[in-house]
Amino acid sequence: MGEPVPEMHVHLRWPDGSAQRVYSPSLVLTDHLDEGASYPIEDLLPRMRTALTEASNRVRASYGFPCTRAAASLAAVESRAARYAGGDVAVVEAFER
Repeated sequence: MGEPVPEMHVHLRWPDGSAQRVYSPSLVLTDHLDEGASYPIEDLLPRMRTALTEASNRVRASYGFPCTRAAASLAAVESRAARYAGGDVAVVEAFER
C-alpha cells in the first residue's frame, strides 16, 4: 500500500446563501481554490472538477483504485451548481483539514 493521503473539506457558500461542505481525499483543492475567494459558477465548476479528479488520482496512485467519495463530492457540487445561472457567484468560505 502507498502512503496515506491527507483529507480535507472545503466550505462553499452558494448564491442563495446555502452552505455546502465538500470532501476531498487530498489537499489539492488548495492548489485550485483560494480561501475567501468568490468564483462565478462557470469558473468554480472546472476548478472543482480538476481538483477532485487530481485528488482521486492521488488515491489511485497510493491504493490502486480511485476515490469514490471524491466522485460523489464532484457530483454533489455539480448538482448544486446546476441550480444557478453562469454569472452567479459562489464563495469558498474555508478549508478544513
